[in-house]
Amino acid sequence: MKAVMYLVKRNILIFMRDRGTVCSSVMSMLITLGLMILFLGNMNIEDIVYALEQLGGNRDTAADRANAEYLIMMWTIAGILLSNTVTVTMTSIGSMIEDETRMRLASFYVTPVKRLSIALGYIFSAWCTAVLMCMITLAASQGYLAVSGQTMLGGTAILKLLGMIALNAFVYAAAGYLTALFFHSVGAWSGLLAIVGTLVGFVGAIYLPMSAMPEKVADILKHLPVLHGAAMMRVVCTKEAVEATFAGAPAEAAEIFQEKMGITVVMGDGPVPFSAQAGYLFLFGALAVAAAVVISRKKSLYDR
Repeated sequence: MKAVMYLVKRNILIFMRDRGTVCSSVMSMLITLGLMILFLGNMNIEDIVYALEQLGGNRDTAADRANAEYLIMMWTIAGILLSNTVTVTMTSIGSMIEDETRMRLASFYVTPVKRLSIALGYIFSAWCTAVLMCMITLAASQGYLAVSGQTMLGGTAILKLLGMIALNAFVYAAAGYLTALFFHSVGAWSGLLAIVGTLVGFVGAIYLPMSAMPEKVADILKHLPVLHGAAMMRVVCTKEAVEATFAGAPAEAAEIFQEKMGITVVMGDGPVPFSAQAGYLFLFGALAVAAAVVISRKKSLYDR
């Protein structure tokens, strides 16, 4: 355990000292936020207002628009948090690629430290880094809500989000380490990060809602951990906003909206339960750790 803690501390310090790496992690968050505010946010808001108008009844259009803006804002915050758990962990895992190219990893392998400890050192350092960055993002979003006069998340909601952030960060830290075992070049890993940073927005239904995707594509996404992780965070972030926006409307309207926006993931006869989503994510991460340890044990010290 002492060896794991040493590696965790070492890898976190390496990540934090690289200002370019930290800035790139922040930039991915800002790009997602910018896209939502400048392009996609208004489109989603108008769709909600139009849908509420079609329901008929004596509705206040101004109030509906204000509620819709808050709802999309909270939906966006959940998406950014999920995106960070993926991109930050993958960026942090890049330190293993650099260690391999500089032959430091081979030096670790010839020490008495077990391969499992080395693997956990990289995984937990990526996990810690992602959780920290997400906490900063969450604090910044709370500050933005306060400044803009919107309702901030309550203490219970924040605690739930922190738990979901921790779970998702573990999953993608483990998956990132497993993936990194097949990469032996910093340049190749950087290329993969660029692809992942783009894809996570679509796979997690962040750039486009589920309703905008072809049915077959949506069915595939429902089997990936990214969408379930995003959905879990969205449920917590948008709970009060959904209730306010669809107040006075039929219950089916809110249910349809949540399904189309990826707030709930419907498979089979109904929405996937929260417990099932959490269990699926944890199992995925545990299997990734197990596979990574098996593969790293079979690797030659100088297998490049």
